[in-house]
Amino acid sequence: MIKKGLIKALALILIPALLTGCLLGCGKDAGVPGNVGNSGDDPITLDWYVNYSWFVAGWGGNIVSDKITEKTGVKLNFIVPMGNEDNKLETLIDSDTLPDIVTIGWWEPQIQAMIDKDLVYPLNELADKYDPSFYEVTDKTTRDWYTLSDGNIYGYPNSSYTPSDIEDHDNIASNQTFLVRKDIYQAIGSPDMTTPEGFYEAVVKACKMFPEVDGKPLIPVGAHEFEVDGCVSFDQYLQNFLAVPYEKNGRKYDRRTDPEYLRWLKMFSKLGREGYLANDIFVDQRMQTSEKVAEGRYFCMLYQRTDIADQQKLLYAKDPEKIYIAVDGPKNSKGDDPVLPVNGISGWTLTFVSKNCKDPEKAIKFIDFLMSEEGQKLTYLGVEGITYDVVDGKAVLKEDVLKLLSSDRQQYDALYGAANQYWMLQNNVMQMQWEIELEEPLKQMAEWTYPYATYLGQYDVSIKEDSELGRINQTNRILWGKTLPKLLLASSDEEFDGILNDYVKERAEAGYDKLMDEETAQMRESKQKLGIR
Repeated sequence: MIKKGLIKALALILIPALLTGCLLGCGKDAGVPGNVGNSGDDPITLDWYVNYSWFVAGWGGNIVSDKITEKTGVKLNFIVPMGNEDNKLETLIDSDTLPDIVTIGWWEPQIQAMIDKDLVYPLNELADKYDPSFYEVTDKTTRDWYTLSDGNIYGYPNSSYTPSDIEDHDNIASNQTFLVRKDIYQAIGSPDMTTPEGFYEAVVKACKMFPEVDGKPLIPVGAHEFEVDGCVSFDQYLQNFLAVPYEKNGRKYDRRTDPEYLRWLKMFSKLGREGYLANDIFVDQRMQTSEKVAEGRYFCMLYQRTDIADQQKLLYAKDPEKIYIAVDGPKNSKGDDPVLPVNGISGWTLTFVSKNCKDPEKAIKFIDFLMSEEGQKLTYLGVEGITYDVVDGKAVLKEDVLKLLSSDRQQYDALYGAANQYWMLQNNVMQMQWEIELEEPLKQMAEWTYPYATYLGQYDVSIKEDSELGRINQTNRILWGKTLPKLLLASSDEEFDGILNDYVKERAEAGYDKLMDEETAQMRESKQKLGIR
């Protein structure tokens, strides 16, 4: 999951911009994104709920947020869950205490509950009433995608790509990478790890040559955390590297029983029973994994490159040879290139305006400003003359700012707050016009993915939680979450086969075929809407 890209919001609305808007025939505050009509008063504070416990950004005290408040008359108070995100969000919904603005993943089942219970405004109605610039700063294809049968659009995404965006740009990166620690990989001869046999031999050799890293045990294979529904590293990411199809013969394909995938899972299972799958990867959460990445303790990882960006910078500062680099990883028996997804038209998160909002007019104007070109430029680059200069028509980050961004993201955020620290409405495609080229140690990881980045948004599905299919889906997710670790820790190939057969049988009894029928129907509808054959 992408996690993703970063952004914030806000912007500059100088008197010339206001005058220009009025010359075009608008009223006092209409048609100017972000003009909340509050510049002479005390700023209003809007509460913004972000459904991620790891989100730690504050508001005020850095260049970007202060400039936004100065220009829009809006301050933000971010609210994040302290523990389980689902529990916090459901409590807010059940008690009808949603804050002014809400940002959650597009796939979250609580979205339907918020709409059904009439807890959020249709953004189009707010736009029609208060700020028609909404239709200028948003993408029509994306609006159409998120317009429901009642004719309303309730949430708008960040980090959204359309199929044409992928066709028109050759420098859009996927977040999914196969990473190795550079010095260890080179020390064992930079082996071919694209086959199960080569992968296995490389892991064993790395462990024999480098049993410890700075006095701590080397972790042979790293992965994202195991959750209730599995581990993306050992299911979705591995399947994508193996180019396992999403559909066959016009129907959604069962990727989890694909022969190529099972061949590789059995190799990982062999590593497991020989002690090369450390216990750490089955129990560590994101924080523990991040700490171990910063120590360089993993030999190889199927991982999201942006999730280790800060740790990469720390490793690079200590020793540029001890960083993680992207290399060719698992491939299918035909040697096909990986098919690595970028965000689809659904994006990553959706942002809503709650009906508890103390000032929906200011909220929609503020949101529209964040989505405008001016707002995107501010949240991405910062403030001209402070964080960047314009040289020969191109934005160039100041040397000291770029150095800090490359070495200490926490301090950069505290001082400047740009580079999409406020990512909730970021527009990656719009921001490409100002793109600051990545520097090492992040550049190589991103550029490695360029040839393999593929639009796969037509396969995104959303199952209503409070329904028969929702219960089938939940049962299936939990069943896979229990099965995957068992497969990886199977004591033999025979036991592996038995576990897999039990899984297939149990999911069938739980109504798996009905779920696949629904996913196929959604896939076909999405392809039709997107014009994909």
